Amino acid sequence: MQEVLKKAEDKMGKSLAALGDDFKTIRTGRASAALFDQVKVDYYGTATPLSQVATISVPEARLVVIQPWEKNLLNEIEKAIQKSELSVNPSNDGKVIRINIPPLTEERRKEFVKIAKNLAEQSRVAIRNIRREANDDLKKSCKAGEISEDDEKTGNDKIQKLTDKFVKDINEVLQEKENEIMEI
Repeated sequence: MQEVLKKAEDKMGKSLAALGDDFKTIRTGRASAALFDQVKVDYYGTATPLSQVATISVPEARLVVIQPWEKNLLNEIEKAIQKSELSVNPSNDGKVIRINIPPLTEERRKEFVKIAKNLAEQSRVAIRNIRREANDDLKKSCKAGEISEDDEKTGNDKIQKLTDKFVKDINEVLQEKENEIMEI
């Protein structure tokens, strides 16, 4: 029973961590290097994450500076950023790329909140699926005679408590992200 609980907790933890990573890519009014985590640059025919071909720094609250390790990548990086869904306009001075992060409009903020809520709901569904798998594993163990019915009931209760805890954590992370997006 303990291994079923541990496996479920690990999977739920990974789902929560994945949600956190997804939230990093949602733009807020502030500059962040994490905004560019999903940007891939054509590096000698291979789609390579931007962070692996350049240094990304945030010297000011609304400015991102990207310095490629190879100067010939400047144009490729600029194209990749323009193709991304970040809605930012990079400016290339021949050495570095500067990106001013404009303040978000109210309408755009509401769109980003909607995206965040959708991602959170997907995580909640994943948590509930993990709960179902764990309960099924306990039921199989009980039918196979490995654990008693009382142990199965206790295990189901523990898994439900675990599920409630992770859903609560998802809701808290979502609330923080909503506040961050809506802050002016």
